[in-house]
Amino acid sequence: MIRLFDQHEIRKEKELNGMWDFVREDNGKAYRLPVPGCWEQHPDMLTYRGQGTYRTKVKVERDTCLRLEFKGVSHTARVFFDGKEATEHYNAYTPFSAVIPGVKAGEHEITVWVDNSFGEHSALHIPNDYYTYGGITRGVRVQEISEVYVERVHFTPECRDGIWSGKTEVVIRNAGSTKASFRISGALGGTFAGTHGENTLEEMTGEVEPGGETILTGQQSFDGITPWTPGEPALYLLKVRLSVDGEVIDDLIERVGFRTVSVQNGHILLNGSRIFMKGFNRHEDHGMCGCAIPLQLMVQDLDLMRDMGANAVRTCHYPNDELFLDLCDERGVLVWEENHARGLDLEHMMNPNFDIQCENCIREMIENHYNHPSIVIWGILNECASETEEGRKKYAAQYAQIGRMDQSRPTTSATCRHFTDICLDLPDVVSFNMYSGWYQDVEVKERHEQEMDWIASAGGAGKPVIVSEFGAAAMYGYRDRGRCKWSEERQADIIRENLEVYQKDSRLSGVFLWQFADCRVTEEGGWFSTRARSHNNKGVVDEYRRPKLAYDTVREFYENWD
Repeated sequence: MIRLFDQHEIRKEKELNGMWDFVREDNGKAYRLPVPGCWEQHPDMLTYRGQGTYRTKVKVERDTCLRLEFKGVSHTARVFFDGKEATEHYNAYTPFSAVIPGVKAGEHEITVWVDNSFGEHSALHIPNDYYTYGGITRGVRVQEISEVYVERVHFTPECRDGIWSGKTEVVIRNAGSTKASFRISGALGGTFAGTHGENTLEEMTGEVEPGGETILTGQQSFDGITPWTPGEPALYLLKVRLSVDGEVIDDLIERVGFRTVSVQNGHILLNGSRIFMKGFNRHEDHGMCGCAIPLQLMVQDLDLMRDMGANAVRTCHYPNDELFLDLCDERGVLVWEENHARGLDLEHMMNPNFDIQCENCIREMIENHYNHPSIVIWGILNECASETEEGRKKYAAQYAQIGRMDQSRPTTSATCRHFTDICLDLPDVVSFNMYSGWYQDVEVKERHEQEMDWIASAGGAGKPVIVSEFGAAAMYGYRDRGRCKWSEERQADIIRENLEVYQKDSRLSGVFLWQFADCRVTEEGGWFSTRARSHNNKGVVDEYRRPKLAYDTVREFYENWD
């Protein structure tokens, strides 16, 4: 399953999830591996870092134009169709596609070369405090499209004087060799979470050059709208149809919600009302399946987080699988989604590939996830070199890119450069990672007040503030009456000490516990030396989702936090 709803009524498509042939490049051994999946789940490749090739067959019933879509390949892919390269892509956490015109009826072969190695070619996937798995880790589908087709649709809701309107932006592409005139029609309606009725979209017309794209934008009011809120996550289906010469030839369906997000007087506002985000940092990692988490286990993660009283999740430190975002939309979970760059010092940020790989990641994240009402914050560059002038230029460039693509959501970045960060004036929301009681044996309240005073004096005055990370590590099942560090008791104590301080501070707009579940880390780069079991053990559940003592501590606070 790729999405929780059907995206097409006209366009013919098929998911290619299943068993694919795979050849490991270093020794030539052949396997049958699941897609989506991580190759580390096979006993021969538990720690394999390198290259491999996937193959599968696809049958086409008629001469057509094909679109291949990959939701995630870790981390570099080269895609071939019948031996001819169709596209290449970098970054495990963003989707990409390839359009192949003039495909004849019959059987064809899709080949995907995959690389999860580290090196200068990869500025963002480096040895890190999480694991870079290998493989086709998210869903794949093939679609039969016309030469002129709908590439994407963005919907931006607005509310003035209680009247809801929306801007619909439609991108049309032409893979053919002749100029085409077209017409866009559609409707907005649905039955999700109590929504009802249907509004017809105002028609738009345009032309698109061969090999080019045309963007059309319409703005209109809608009747009978139920706003999207965490308590009532009302969703609507936005259906767009494309006609050429009076014939409907393509369509695209997106699921949207009516809500606004703004920043005012030091608070984050949803639909004009202040919200407080009490949440978890969550890695896409599971002891059974690595980063290729199936729907059932995504649901379990959200069930556990909601059971503890959480209303928010941060997709540390990369864009998440869209299935998970669909679930957050349906359940009213607030999402902070961020681009892929974690803990990079200035040397890493000066990698010649850094700027373009970040730019592509941000573009693909926003283009593909724009319509999710659950996403209320865009984040960038967790714990990077924000204390340097060179780093500041890169922060500023990335915030500017987001501003050009989406002005409907605030921006932020989690910093650990305490008292030295020179970038706090750039984002809409100031966020900081603080591990009082774990890395530093300091009094939590005193350290917190020092941080808040510094933020106010270093460019963050008047901005909302979020504690983006706090917590402590514990080994699942290790109990100690002396409550020593690494015991479940000490983890619960440290979390309690932090939450007692944060709950009383009305200046905060959110807290995100590090972290929801234990996750695997890379052994390269020295992370193993401070991460027992080669895992980051700060989860309140372990990698198999078995609760630690801190689970109930978090629930005690989150359930009673207005």
